[in-house]
Amino acid sequence: MVVLSVVATAFLLVLPVELPDKTLFASLVLATRFPPLPVFLGVGTAFGLQVAIAVTAGSLLSLLPQALVSGVVAVLFLVGAVLLWRSAGEGPEDGGEAAETREPTSFLRAAAVSFGVLFAAEWGDLSQLATAGLAARLDAPLSVFVGAWAALLTVSALAVFLGRTLADRLPVALIRRAAAVLFVVFAVVAAVETVRALT
Repeated sequence: MVVLSVVATAFLLVLPVELPDKTLFASLVLATRFPPLPVFLGVGTAFGLQVAIAVTAGSLLSLLPQALVSGVVAVLFLVGAVLLWRSAGEGPEDGGEAAETREPTSFLRAAAVSFGVLFAAEWGDLSQLATAGLAARLDAPLSVFVGAWAALLTVSALAVFLGRTLADRLPVALIRRAAAVLFVVFAVVAAVETVRALT
């Protein structure tokens, strides 16, 4: 069963983390090399698999004692907040200049290349940590999956279909700082739950 409040929470937590992230710019670069639709399908499939892995890891974590889970979740969110805040002054995680022309290639090959690039880039990403943390904290893995995947699909659609216009206008520092504050809030909530579970 899907819980809309959990879907919204996951969406609102993951979206600002991904907007200035390397995966947005990787999607952007892929969309300059290949047609948008296979890129979007490949990227979306990679994100879906990564979210499923993160939700599964978080759900397994939730089998541990409540105090331990809350403590680990608090640390995950706190580490995420620190990393986001420290990276706020840096430029976008571009990874290189976009190609000027699209390569002629098959639909399947473009989708497969896009899948491979994004699947590799997403490992250990802050959005993956946030998703695992939410899945561990909230007893609604399907809802966390839907919300996180929807946020990632939104970001990839913006990158693939709006392209460089979006990348040039993103207030990267502001988005990262706002996401860091959101991570701190979740860390505090998890820390309070840890204290309650221990007393």
